[in-house]
Amino acid sequence: MKRCCTYTLGVVSILLLVAGISLVLSKVFPRFVHSMVEKEVVLKNDTDAFEAWENPPAHIYMQFYFFNVTNPLEVLSGERPAVVEVGPYTYREYRPMEEVAFQENGTKVAAVNTKTYIFQPEMSRGPESDLIRTINIPAVTVMKKFQNVFLANLVSAYMRTLGVGLFTTRTVGELLWGYQDDLLASLQKFQPQLDDVFGLFYKSNASNDGQYVFFTGELNYRDFARVDTWNGESSLNWWSTAECNMINGTIGASFHPVITKDEMLYIFSSDMCRSLYAIYEEDVVVKGIPAYRFSPPSEVFGNTTANAGFCVPLGNCPGSGLLDVSTCKQGAPIVLSSPHFYQAEEKFVEAVFGMKPNKEQHQTTIDVNPLTGVVLRAAKRLQVNVHVEKLPHYSALVDDDAAQKLQGVVRVQEVVVQVPFMLIGLGFLLGLVFVFLMCRQKLPSVRRVRPSVGRGCWLNS
Repeated sequence: MKRCCTYTLGVVSILLLVAGISLVLSKVFPRFVHSMVEKEVVLKNDTDAFEAWENPPAHIYMQFYFFNVTNPLEVLSGERPAVVEVGPYTYREYRPMEEVAFQENGTKVAAVNTKTYIFQPEMSRGPESDLIRTINIPAVTVMKKFQNVFLANLVSAYMRTLGVGLFTTRTVGELLWGYQDDLLASLQKFQPQLDDVFGLFYKSNASNDGQYVFFTGELNYRDFARVDTWNGESSLNWWSTAECNMINGTIGASFHPVITKDEMLYIFSSDMCRSLYAIYEEDVVVKGIPAYRFSPPSEVFGNTTANAGFCVPLGNCPGSGLLDVSTCKQGAPIVLSSPHFYQAEEKFVEAVFGMKPNKEQHQTTIDVNPLTGVVLRAAKRLQVNVHVEKLPHYSALVDDDAAQKLQGVVRVQEVVVQVPFMLIGLGFLLGLVFVFLMCRQKLPSVRRVRPSVGRGCWLNS
């Protein structure tokens, strides 16, 4: 009986080992789990996937940093700008899907992604009223738009009367959400369609960027949340090639389930006016949940053949690491890059004093759970630059703050320059006093003598 039990135990253990190894090698259970997830992760009413897509459970924060220009006068004379980074100014972002409507038997769903930003003072460096000196984007835009000799001289003269210059000092709130610009307000009289309010995120708070139509993943799990059309269009029209005008991937809030390390995650960003991709970088753990970290490689903004279509007009490329988006920003000379020109050509880093590119702080990353495609953590890091060049027929004008500082410097200079003349005057005055005193000492004194009897005379002693 003991032998029988022993042999039975041995046979069972061998069978279990063989079965276990076979299951591991055949990946039966992972495939079963993947199959279940692929069927369950679909955009349908009353499902966890739909609820997470409609109202993302993760807290999203948008942090803004600004570069304070510290040497505007030197920049106007041709020196490289020196900047100091100020921030963060943090906002809680709410981005629910609204106006949701299913289409084509549940294979597609239309929605608008409304974004609202609420300032978080406890997570910010200071209040929204902090002042920032930066490039005057409306002024630069107008100068680039009017380069005809007659119009340029006219605009330049009018800018001088308004006191508008290359730099402006505005609050954080104004730069982000908008302020009425005097120059734009004047031009609006001649071009009514022109908006007289400018802000980096003007009309972006409590609003959306248009209607999206997404695939639900009903027909193919890899199409989960992938963009089909944006504002009724399946492609863009800003760039030079069909490939660059393609709308690829999701909007970055979620991805299809069962993600592998060797695939590319495509993302469409209306802020950047283009699609881009991210590749696997490393395994990470977020709150005990395994994740794959994906990030855009340097080739995404590289000066390569594949990116030639992003150069408008064709061949007009700003250089590796930069994306000129003026074509989709109403002509404003906006150039995008990673913060501090991370992954850009070294010449851009050296062109601005104060740039310190750092991978940990300036790399865009997406940490996604590979089984479900749920984004556990993401950091979209982007820098907004303004392309400034010397334009003929325009004269430079400093802003009020810089002018006040310059007036102080000029006053000091005037005083210093007059010091030698003041010393000469003081020396001349002291010399006159000295001569007067010396003459007074050497001048003979005259005294009166009592006259003798019968005669009178004056005697000099």
